[in-house]
Amino acid sequence: MAETVMGLHQEELQHPELLHHFAEPEQQRNAASLGMWVFLGTEIMFFGGMFCAYLLYRHWYFGDFGAASNSIDATLGAVNTAVLICSSLTVVLAVWSAQTARRALLLAMLSATMLFGLAFLGIKGYEYYQKFEEHHVPGPSFSFENVRIPRHPGEYANPRHAQIYFSLYFLMTGIHALHMVVGLGIFSWLLLMAWKGRFTPTYHTPVEIGGLYWHFVDIIWIFLFPLLYLIDRHP
Repeated sequence: MAETVMGLHQEELQHPELLHHFAEPEQQRNAASLGMWVFLGTEIMFFGGMFCAYLLYRHWYFGDFGAASNSIDATLGAVNTAVLICSSLTVVLAVWSAQTARRALLLAMLSATMLFGLAFLGIKGYEYYQKFEEHHVPGPSFSFENVRIPRHPGEYANPRHAQIYFSLYFLMTGIHALHMVVGLGIFSWLLLMAWKGRFTPTYHTPVEIGGLYWHFVDIIWIFLFPLLYLIDRHP
């Protein structure tokens, strides 16, 4: 019994981050990864419902959705896409830095990821401001009169159908932005822990788990951008 207790004590000294209910660090890492993948599975179902609703309405009112989509600045959406792709690169480099004990690079990459995230939210906020100024926010002040449907000469968009598009636009991009805010909170904690030197080549699970979450949010945007911004834009 004493030898068992002594062995457990030595294990704790060798791996101070090992929680008491795990037998070894690898088991703890696998459990954390599994937990994150299960969580991401629930997130896929959550966003999947909104994607299904969007696709149904888009099928029913494709011309009206195309007219509404053409009122959104696709250039800003493309810039935001590039910003998130760059942030995915910095996340990968952050994980690699933690695995190879490059503390300075880890701090730099975590900071860069947060800057990219803030840039994304700033651009998205400006887009929302544009829609507010144009009275394209669903509600009593909504206005979408005399807007022609792309590639349908003489046909005008139905304002009620356009309002459905903008409702889905604000809902889907707004919830995505909320996930970005949560991601910034996660990376703020990771940056603090990295500054304290908590992550080593033998213990960097939180960086990997945070990276998984960030990549998932980026992938959701990769789907949102063409679905919301690029409807019927070709002449």
